[in-house]
Amino acid sequence: MSRSLREVVAELDDLYDPRWAADWDAVGTVVGDPDAEVARILFAIDPVQSVVDEAVGWGADLLVTHHPLYLKGVTSVAATTPKGKVVHTLIANGVALHTCHTNADSPALGVSESMALALGLTDIRPLDPDREDPVDRWVTYVPHGDAVKVIAAMHAAGAGSMGNYDRSGFSSVGTGFFRPLDGANPAIGQIGAVENVAETRIEMIAPRNLRSRILGALHAAHPYEVPVVDIFEPVAAEDEHRGSGRIGTLAQPVSLAEFAQAVAAALPAHHSATRVAGDPSRIIHTVALCGGSGDFLLGNAAAASADVYVSSDLRHHPVSEHLEVAGAPAVIDVPHWAAEWTWLRVAAKELGVRLGDTVVISVSQIVTDPWTFLATTQLGTTQKRSEL
Repeated sequence: MSRSLREVVAELDDLYDPRWAADWDAVGTVVGDPDAEVARILFAIDPVQSVVDEAVGWGADLLVTHHPLYLKGVTSVAATTPKGKVVHTLIANGVALHTCHTNADSPALGVSESMALALGLTDIRPLDPDREDPVDRWVTYVPHGDAVKVIAAMHAAGAGSMGNYDRSGFSSVGTGFFRPLDGANPAIGQIGAVENVAETRIEMIAPRNLRSRILGALHAAHPYEVPVVDIFEPVAAEDEHRGSGRIGTLAQPVSLAEFAQAVAAALPAHHSATRVAGDPSRIIHTVALCGGSGDFLLGNAAAASADVYVSSDLRHHPVSEHLEVAGAPAVIDVPHWAAEWTWLRVAAKELGVRLGDTVVISVSQIVTDPWTFLATTQLGTTQKRSEL
């Protein structure tokens, strides 16, 4: 039994919507015919040659990776380059490649949530919840005869779009009244006389980043010299299941030293280092984390009163400045590959539930962390000043 690549990708997109990807990212299907049959799926972090060779040797029809093959445009996929060879190997052996990168970072069953589950956290929730894109609610009043023109202009500028719908809005009828004063140039009415006009009230929702464009289109289409325009800012809703990082609690508090060992044991074996900053005896109960590069959330972890923050690729200066603040969470830096690998099992299991016994799914065990060994020096019990 099998499924088409199109069907499998639809399930992946439902789990990890491409719209959630960062604008600089490259997610989706890189290689593959949507109508091709898929019976075997391999999950991995990196689309490198060793993983591709594993997929071919195992007989996979689809390789799903977290990291993209290309993040920048190219003019050649010649097999003389490492990435070009990956493309040639995939196509020659009928293996499709699909990437779920930043679109898999923030949602439920995503990278950070998978890491939280691997560390045994409970009461898991986003550390920095995603908020709906901010919107404005527009209200204006226009003579009946010009309402269609103004509505069309606002729609053309991007107003009235909501999810999978556009050209939406609301209108009602009433009577507007005003008196033009000396110096006015009224489209309707006379200087010094009160004018009553049959008007249409127009209401629309619009993305806040289009405010200036919509306002310009409205003024260009509106017949009044000084149209009345009200712009309201509704409070944006939060998605309780989606957001950057995660925060949760341990079933039983432990020391930082004990927790660091538990973190190392929960992640796959690697040749890199798990680094710890903080008092080894500090008690850890509330844990904040981010799968992948996460020093941008150090402040969120502190604001949430976490006892420790776990992430990868943490830089010297942000961590140093973070630790200077009294009461700041301890920090644990884990290898990027190892942290994100926890997502593979979660994603593979959920996709398997959705596809049933129509496919066979496996997770690559190849360590693609780029660091291959660790050389260390230990401080002595007494560190002396060195003078030149």
